[in-house]
Amino acid sequence: MPHIETLAVHAGHEPDPATGAVSPPIHLSTTFARDASGALPQGYLYARSDTPNRHALEAALAPLEGGAVALAFASGMAAASAVFQALAAGDHVIAPADAYYGTAKVLREVFARWGLATSFVDMTDPAAVEAALTPRTRLIWIETPSNPTLAVTDIAGIAALAHRAGAMCACDNTWATPLLQRPLELGADLVMHATTKYLAGHSDVTGGALVLRETGELAERLRVIQTVGGAVPSPFDCWLVHRGIRTLPWRMRGHCDNAERVARFLAGHPRVETVH
Repeated sequence: MPHIETLAVHAGHEPDPATGAVSPPIHLSTTFARDASGALPQGYLYARSDTPNRHALEAALAPLEGGAVALAFASGMAAASAVFQALAAGDHVIAPADAYYGTAKVLREVFARWGLATSFVDMTDPAAVEAALTPRTRLIWIETPSNPTLAVTDIAGIAALAHRAGAMCACDNTWATPLLQRPLELGADLVMHATTKYLAGHSDVTGGALVLRETGELAERLRVIQTVGGAVPSPFDCWLVHRGIRTLPWRMRGHCDNAERVARFLAGHPRVETVH
């Protein structure tokens, strides 16, 4: 398997067949031509369904996380919401007590009204997670490291607990990125990213993504939600995220080195009580 640095540079990138350009063009078209028989020779119909730039981005995201299929969204919250939309009224979700505020807000204020029940627990305590399980639990949502307290969850342990209960395990991997952890290899069923953050890396685009360990019914259901719901990224947004991924390995090393130096300084400072 290629090193992740190689994947970051090459995954989803092919020379443009029309010009040979190694940097992909941005295809802004919302509709695509049929041939004389009415078929779609390139496989593209309408921009909400798919575009060349979104296809290329998703082709890059899947191998980065070691997954089988990826779906790109207009924001991280759109990606997370698609997972919750794939559940049914009466289903139960277990989520971290210190989840990203948008995740907690959408579960409490949007999906609760649709009949989706959520228990917020200390996800670093497996016993607390197990105690929260019910016969209707269908999803355990992990966020590790958490935002903003950097709490760390045992992905393999919680994923195993979820599977024993007949539930899925999803992991928000935004803060770690696939450079620091690959949750699918630890048993998670799917990974969520706010690509706005480290994957894009330049504070100039909003985006989100899901990467699934396997193809199948869940992937198909999420694809329908992505397409019909329409919370999809523009071609230019996809291009920006795809470009940003190329430098992800080197940027993350810089982030980690800087963060470690700051943390060590603060941990040794007499006026600092706690360092997360």
